[in-house]
Amino acid sequence: MSTETASERSRRIPTWLTGTITGAFGLLYAYAVWNALDFLILQASGLRGLNGLGWLVLGFAVLFPIIVFAVTFGMGRRRGARALSLMLLVGLGLVAVFWLDVLAYSSITDALLNPLET
Repeated sequence: MSTETASERSRRIPTWLTGTITGAFGLLYAYAVWNALDFLILQASGLRGLNGLGWLVLGFAVLFPIIVFAVTFGMGRRRGARALSLMLLVGLGLVAVFWLDVLAYSSITDALLNPLET
């Protein structure tokens, strides 16, 4: 006998649907990672380079979408298709807000860059 209840059996979604939803959102999360990595490389190879804080902030901006994707997928994979999609969408919104904060901070201050040499 199985210990699953009827509600647990009805909530599970097929593996192909989980893979499709995860793959579609995974591409969007991968774009966020790629965008953050590109910005990190551009800032590091600029005239002033990055200081320790810059490496920390922009390095975390690269890792943050991966962490959010892993957490939301882990929480949503055993739920229904709508719940998984909604959780991944909310996570993507969180990543977008964090990325906009990083861009805004780096555009109004030079605290992430090495000091000017005179």
